[in-house]
Amino acid sequence: MSAAKIINGYTVAKAKDGQWHITAANGEDVSGPLPTEAMAVEVAAVLDYTPPAPKRRGKDQD
Repeated sequence: MSAAKIINGYTVAKAKDGQWHITAANGEDVSGPLPTEAMAVEVAAVLDYTPPAPKRRGKDQD
């Protein structure tokens, strides 16, 4: 099994089914299955990772 690669904040890894998947930092599946690693890296390269906004503090805090 190949080592996972991090591209633009996304993880590109090969799953047990032999296909390639792209996941976000929080583990959410973003894209896949893709047939080749090169295709998965190319897709991840055009994705724009936007981290979640910071939580608000103060009276409105949950």
